[in-house]
Amino acid sequence: MSDFRAVRYRRLALMVVFALAVYVLVRAANTPQGHTPPPAGKTVPAPTPSAGSPSASRSSAPSSYDPADYAPQVRTRAREAGVRARLVMAILYNEAYKPHDPALERAWQKIKPGAAFGIADMHRATFDEVKKGRDFADRDWTQLPDDRDLAIEAEAWYLHDLAARLPAQWSAPYTKDELMALGYDAGPGTMLAFARGATPGTDARAYLDRLHANWAEAGTAVGS
Repeated sequence: MSDFRAVRYRRLALMVVFALAVYVLVRAANTPQGHTPPPAGKTVPAPTPSAGSPSASRSSAPSSYDPADYAPQVRTRAREAGVRARLVMAILYNEAYKPHDPALERAWQKIKPGAAFGIADMHRATFDEVKKGRDFADRDWTQLPDDRDLAIEAEAWYLHDLAARLPAQWSAPYTKDELMALGYDAGPGTMLAFARGATPGTDARAYLDRLHANWAEAGTAVGS
Protein backbone atom coordinates (compact mmCIF):
# COMPACT_ATOMS: atom_id res chain seq x y z
CA MET A 1 0.00 0.00 0.00
CA SER A 2 2.85 2.39 0.84
CA ASP A 3 4.46 1.79 -2.56
CA PHE A 4 1.13 2.47 -4.27
CA ARG A 5 0.75 5.73 -2.38
CA ALA A 6 4.30 6.74 -3.29
CA VAL A 7 3.55 6.15 -6.98
CA ARG A 8 0.35 8.19 -6.73
CA TYR A 9 2.22 10.99 -4.97
CA ARG A 10 4.89 11.13 -7.67
CA ARG A 11 2.29 11.14 -10.43
CA LEU A 12 0.34 13.93 -8.77
CA ALA A 13 3.50 15.94 -8.22
CA LEU A 14 4.43 15.56 -11.89
CA MET A 15 0.94 16.70 -12.90
CA VAL A 16 1.24 19.85 -10.79
CA VAL A 17 4.73 20.62 -12.12
CA PHE A 18 3.43 20.13 -15.66
CA ALA A 19 0.50 22.44 -14.95
CA LEU A 20 2.86 25.09 -13.61
CA ALA A 21 5.06 24.78 -16.68
CA VAL A 22 2.08 25.17 -19.01
CA TYR A 23 0.89 28.15 -17.00
CA VAL A 24 4.28 29.88 -17.30
CA LEU A 25 4.44 29.22 -21.05
CA VAL A 26 0.92 30.56 -21.60
CA ARG A 27 1.68 33.68 -19.60
CA ALA A 28 4.93 34.22 -21.49
CA ALA A 29 3.09 33.97 -24.78
CA ASN A 30 0.00 36.00 -23.91
CA THR A 31 0.73 38.34 -21.01
CA PRO A 32 2.36 41.75 -21.52
CA GLN A 33 5.71 41.88 -19.73
CA GLY A 34 6.76 44.63 -17.39
CA HIS A 35 5.03 47.91 -18.16
CA THR A 36 4.48 47.26 -21.88
CA PRO A 37 0.87 48.31 -22.66
CA PRO A 38 -1.49 45.56 -23.86
CA PRO A 39 -2.57 45.49 -27.52
CA ALA A 40 -5.55 47.64 -28.47
CA GLY A 41 -8.83 46.08 -27.43
CA LYS A 42 -7.20 43.65 -25.00
CA THR A 43 -7.64 44.07 -21.27
CA VAL A 44 -5.56 42.77 -18.40
CA PRO A 45 -6.66 42.40 -14.77
CA ALA A 46 -6.15 45.54 -12.70
CA PRO A 47 -3.86 45.37 -9.66
CA THR A 48 -5.21 45.42 -6.15
CA PRO A 49 -6.48 48.99 -5.48
CA SER A 50 -3.86 51.36 -4.11
CA ALA A 51 -4.08 51.71 -0.37
CA GLY A 52 -4.01 54.96 1.50
CA SER A 53 -5.40 53.19 4.56
CA PRO A 54 -4.76 49.68 5.91
CA SER A 55 -8.19 48.40 4.90
CA ALA A 56 -8.37 49.90 1.43
CA SER A 57 -7.19 46.85 -0.53
CA ARG A 58 -8.71 43.74 1.05
CA SER A 59 -9.83 42.44 -2.34
CA SER A 60 -9.11 39.38 -4.44
CA ALA A 61 -5.77 39.34 -6.23
CA PRO A 62 -5.52 39.31 -10.02
CA SER A 63 -3.65 36.53 -11.81
CA SER A 64 -1.34 38.90 -13.72
CA TYR A 65 1.46 40.14 -11.51
CA ASP A 66 4.15 42.81 -11.59
CA PRO A 67 5.58 43.87 -8.21
CA ALA A 68 5.81 47.49 -9.38
CA ASP A 69 2.00 47.63 -9.59
CA TYR A 70 1.95 47.43 -5.79
CA ALA A 71 4.28 50.34 -5.09
CA PRO A 72 1.58 52.32 -3.20
CA GLN A 73 0.94 49.40 -0.86
CA VAL A 74 4.67 48.83 -0.42
CA ARG A 75 5.25 52.46 0.55
CA THR A 76 2.31 52.42 2.98
CA ARG A 77 3.22 49.16 4.69
CA ALA A 78 6.93 49.94 4.82
CA ARG A 79 6.21 53.29 6.46
CA GLU A 80 3.93 51.64 9.03
CA ALA A 81 6.57 49.03 9.89
CA GLY A 82 9.49 51.46 9.87
CA VAL A 83 11.47 49.67 7.15
CA ARG A 84 12.74 50.75 3.75
CA ALA A 85 10.17 50.56 0.96
CA ARG A 86 12.95 49.76 -1.49
CA LEU A 87 13.90 46.65 0.49
CA VAL A 88 10.28 45.49 0.70
CA MET A 89 9.92 45.93 -3.06
CA ALA A 90 13.26 44.26 -3.85
CA ILE A 91 12.19 41.18 -1.91
CA LEU A 92 8.92 41.09 -3.84
CA TYR A 93 10.99 41.03 -7.02
CA ASN A 94 13.16 38.28 -5.54
CA GLU A 95 10.05 36.21 -4.82
CA ALA A 96 8.42 36.84 -8.22
CA TYR A 97 10.26 33.95 -9.85
CA LYS A 98 7.21 31.67 -9.65
CA PRO A 99 3.59 32.16 -10.77
CA HIS A 100 1.61 33.89 -8.03
CA ASP A 101 -1.81 32.61 -8.91
CA PRO A 102 -4.07 31.75 -5.93
CA ALA A 103 -5.38 28.50 -7.45
CA LEU A 104 -1.92 27.28 -8.41
CA GLU A 105 -0.47 28.16 -5.02
CA ARG A 106 -3.18 26.18 -3.27
CA ALA A 107 -2.78 23.21 -5.65
CA TRP A 108 0.96 23.15 -5.00
CA GLN A 109 0.41 23.46 -1.24
CA LYS A 110 -1.62 20.24 -1.31
CA ILE A 111 1.40 18.48 -2.79
CA LYS A 112 3.91 20.26 -0.59
CA PRO A 113 2.21 21.29 2.68
CA GLY A 114 5.27 23.25 3.80
CA ALA A 115 5.13 25.56 0.77
CA ALA A 116 4.88 29.32 1.24
CA PHE A 117 1.88 31.48 0.31
CA GLY A 118 1.43 34.90 -1.28
CA ILE A 119 3.54 37.25 -3.37
CA ALA A 120 6.01 37.64 -0.49
CA ASP A 121 6.40 33.84 -0.21
CA MET A 122 5.70 33.52 3.52
CA HIS A 123 5.41 30.29 5.46
CA ARG A 124 2.58 29.63 7.90
CA ALA A 125 4.73 29.60 11.05
CA THR A 126 6.36 32.90 10.13
CA PHE A 127 3.03 34.57 9.39
CA ASP A 128 1.47 33.31 12.62
CA GLU A 129 4.40 34.72 14.60
CA VAL A 130 4.55 38.06 12.79
CA LYS A 131 0.84 38.83 13.10
CA LYS A 132 0.80 38.65 16.91
CA GLY A 133 -0.25 41.98 18.39
CA ARG A 134 -0.58 43.58 14.97
CA ASP A 135 -3.53 45.08 13.10
CA PHE A 136 -3.84 41.90 11.02
CA ALA A 137 -3.78 39.52 14.02
CA ASP A 138 -7.22 38.20 13.06
CA ARG A 139 -6.15 37.31 9.53
CA ASP A 140 -5.20 33.80 8.44
CA TRP A 141 -2.19 32.59 6.47
CA THR A 142 -4.53 30.96 3.93
CA GLN A 143 -5.71 34.44 2.89
CA LEU A 144 -2.28 35.49 1.59
CA PRO A 145 -2.72 34.24 -2.01
CA ASP A 146 -5.89 36.30 -2.43
CA ASP A 147 -4.87 39.44 -0.54
CA ARG A 148 -1.63 40.90 -1.82
CA ASP A 149 -1.79 43.90 0.45
CA LEU A 150 -1.89 41.52 3.44
CA ALA A 151 1.14 39.71 2.04
CA ILE A 152 3.04 43.00 1.77
CA GLU A 153 1.95 44.04 5.25
CA ALA A 154 3.19 40.78 6.76
CA GLU A 155 6.46 41.02 4.83
CA ALA A 156 7.12 44.56 6.05
CA TRP A 157 6.51 43.64 9.69
CA TYR A 158 8.68 40.54 9.41
CA LEU A 159 11.50 42.73 8.13
CA HIS A 160 10.84 45.03 11.08
CA ASP A 161 11.20 42.08 13.46
CA LEU A 162 14.39 40.91 11.77
CA ALA A 163 15.91 44.38 12.08
CA ALA A 164 15.11 44.40 15.79
CA ARG A 165 17.14 41.20 16.24
CA LEU A 166 20.29 42.55 14.63
CA PRO A 167 23.09 43.65 16.97
CA ALA A 168 24.16 47.29 17.04
CA GLN A 169 27.36 46.33 15.21
CA TRP A 170 28.55 43.31 13.27
CA SER A 171 31.82 42.17 11.76
CA ALA A 172 30.53 40.79 8.48
CA PRO A 173 30.80 42.95 5.33
CA TYR A 174 27.05 43.19 4.79
CA THR A 175 24.73 46.14 4.96
CA LYS A 176 21.67 46.10 7.21
CA ASP A 177 19.42 45.66 4.16
CA GLU A 178 21.49 42.70 2.94
CA LEU A 179 21.35 40.99 6.33
CA MET A 180 17.61 41.56 6.61
CA ALA A 181 17.11 40.08 3.13
CA LEU A 182 19.22 37.07 4.07
CA GLY A 183 17.15 36.73 7.23
CA TYR A 184 13.95 36.90 5.22
CA ASP A 185 15.18 34.07 3.03
CA ALA A 186 16.92 31.86 5.58
CA GLY A 187 15.52 32.85 9.00
CA PRO A 188 16.69 35.04 11.89
CA GLY A 189 19.16 32.51 13.31
CA THR A 190 20.96 32.22 10.00
CA MET A 191 20.89 36.01 9.60
CA LEU A 192 22.68 36.41 12.93
CA ALA A 193 25.23 33.78 11.93
CA PHE A 194 25.95 35.75 8.76
CA ALA A 195 26.28 38.93 10.84
CA ARG A 196 28.92 37.15 12.93
CA GLY A 197 30.88 36.26 9.82
CA ALA A 198 29.48 32.93 8.59
CA THR A 199 29.81 32.42 4.84
CA PRO A 200 26.49 32.21 2.95
CA GLY A 201 25.89 28.96 1.12
CA THR A 202 24.93 28.64 -2.53
CA ASP A 203 21.22 29.36 -2.00
CA ALA A 204 21.79 32.36 0.28
CA ARG A 205 24.41 33.76 -2.08
CA ALA A 206 22.03 33.40 -5.03
CA TYR A 207 19.29 35.19 -3.06
CA LEU A 208 21.65 38.05 -2.28
CA ASP A 209 22.75 38.23 -5.92
CA ARG A 210 19.11 38.50 -7.00
CA LEU A 211 18.57 41.25 -4.44
CA HIS A 212 21.46 43.23 -5.96
CA ALA A 213 20.11 42.61 -9.47
CA ASN A 214 16.65 43.83 -8.44
CA TRP A 215 17.79 46.77 -6.32
CA ALA A 216 17.73 49.46 -9.03
CA GLU A 217 14.33 48.37 -10.38
CA ALA A 218 12.92 48.26 -6.86
CA GLY A 219 14.15 51.80 -6.22
CA THR A 220 12.56 53.03 -9.41
CA ALA A 221 9.27 51.35 -8.52
CA VAL A 222 8.95 53.00 -5.12
CA GLY A 223 10.59 56.28 -6.10
CA SER A 224 13.77 56.03 -4.05
